[in-house]
Amino acid sequence: MYGAGDVRVEDVPDPVLREPADAVVRVLRSCVCGSDLWPYGAMPASEQGRRMGHEFLGVVADVGSRVSGLKRGDVVVAPFVWADNTCDFCREGLQTSCRHGGQWGLNGVDGGQGEAVRVPQAQGTLVKLLVGEDSELLPSLLTLSDVLCTGHHGVVTSRVAPGRSVTVIGDGAVGLSAVLAAERLGAERIILMGRHTDRTDLGRDFGATDVVAERGEEGIERVRELTGGDGTHAVVECVGTRQSLETALGVVRDGGVVSRLGVSQYTEVPMGFDTLMRNITLTGGAAPARAYIEELLPDVLDGKIEPGRVFDRTVGLDEVSDGYRAMADRKALKVLIQP
Repeated sequence: MYGAGDVRVEDVPDPVLREPADAVVRVLRSCVCGSDLWPYGAMPASEQGRRMGHEFLGVVADVGSRVSGLKRGDVVVAPFVWADNTCDFCREGLQTSCRHGGQWGLNGVDGGQGEAVRVPQAQGTLVKLLVGEDSELLPSLLTLSDVLCTGHHGVVTSRVAPGRSVTVIGDGAVGLSAVLAAERLGAERIILMGRHTDRTDLGRDFGATDVVAERGEEGIERVRELTGGDGTHAVVECVGTRQSLETALGVVRDGGVVSRLGVSQYTEVPMGFDTLMRNITLTGGAAPARAYIEELLPDVLDGKIEPGRVFDRTVGLDEVSDGYRAMADRKALKVLIQP
C-alpha cells in the first residue's frame, strides 16, 4: 500500500530462512481485514509502500534448524502477530505482547497478502492443521488467524456466558464472528446492531436473536426497549468510532462489561461519573489469537461452526486492489485472496 486507495501488486524477493527459528510458508489463502480499510482510507502517500496482510494459512516450504514439530508439507495457520509462545506474556495468554514477537509486514517481515511468507518464531507462531491443501474448510480455518479469534476475544472479555445477554455493535466480519462466538458460549440473547440486511441475515444464521438497524440515541432506545429498559449484560463494540463506543455505553446494563474490538479512531474515552456510578467495566483490545486457536479449531474441523461464511468474494493476487475497493465501498463483506 502506497497511500490511501493505492494498493499495488509487485514482485519482491522470495522469502528465505534468516534465523534458525524461521520457517517459510507458501500461502494458500489470505484475506483483506477490516482494519486494512483504515489506512486504505487515510494513509499518507509513500514512495516505498508498506507490505500488507496479517491473515494467512499455507504450506510449510522450509524450516530452520531450531524449529521442531513442523515439517515441509504441513498445512498451517498463522495468527495475526508472530510470537515465541514461551515468554511470560505468552504463557499468560497475551501473545500480542510477546517479548520476542512482532507484526507482519514490518521490519523486514513479509505480509500475508502474497505468495509466500518468512515466519519468525515459527514453532511458537504456526498451528498445524490436519487437512489437505484442497480442503473445503480452508476459508473457515483462515478465520482462526484473526477474525474468529477476535470476535471470540470480545465475547470472552465481556464475560458472555449461558443465561446472559449481549449486544454486538457492527455487522462487519468481526461483529458477525462475535455473534457466532456468543452463540457458541451459550448467550441467551444476542442483539446485533447493523443496517446491512445481507449481513444481518447472516448474523441471524450465526445466532443473533434480534437485529437493531437504528443508530445513535434511536439505537440505544431500541436496545433498551428490547431488554425491558435495562440494556444487556455485555456489549462487544466492533467498529472503533467514538459514536459506536458511546452507543456501547448507552446499551450496557448497570454492572455490565463493554469490550472494545474495533481499531480505535479516538483517543479519549467518555467514562465519567455517570459510568462510575453504574459500575461499568471497559475492556477488550487486540485479540491474542494464538491463545484461542486450539480451543476453536475442533469446532471448525467438525463443522459445528462455519465462520468462513463471512467471505463473500474471492480474488487472485492481481485483483487485490479490486478487493480493497469492494470492501471500502461496502460491496463485499470480507474478501478472500487465493494466490
